[in-house]
Amino acid sequence: MSVTRFPENVETVLRTAGWQPGRWDIRQAESWADQLRAHVSPGGHQHRLFPAAVEAWAEFGGLRIDVTGSGREIARTPFLIDPMRGMHLARTFVDLGMALGSEVCPLGEESDGSALLAIDAEGRVYSLDHTGDWFLGATCDQALVTLITGLRPSRLTVAPTAP
Repeated sequence: MSVTRFPENVETVLRTAGWQPGRWDIRQAESWADQLRAHVSPGGHQHRLFPAAVEAWAEFGGLRIDVTGSGREIARTPFLIDPMRGMHLARTFVDLGMALGSEVCPLGEESDGSALLAIDAEGRVYSLDHTGDWFLGATCDQALVTLITGLRPSRLTVAPTAP
């Protein structure tokens, strides 16, 4: 019995989108890193860059995953791995990073911009939408499984502080 990295149904979706084991477009990932590094918001905010993000971009960057319909727990939505979708939201990512105690940068988007995908320096993946911030997985692989299969993500919450 062979051990696979992704469940069969997830790997099939990824392969249909253009992924394959060993996919590694470091040129594209470095180009995105250079563009994000050069961007400064009107308020002076800059994107934080780190190896976990560049590695995710190199392996999965440019993939458009066209899943829709019922998932295991929630409806599935299409998503795109492209950090440029979050280019002009440096402050949003800086603020999320401060709340999480980690650096955070863009990973892509869901449903043509209805939610942003973010990755932190430890490789954890999040989704940010109008209803809140969501934890998708401790690794990019886990987040892809969550998104592709329609697993319910965990909502990020702030613990109340004592008066």
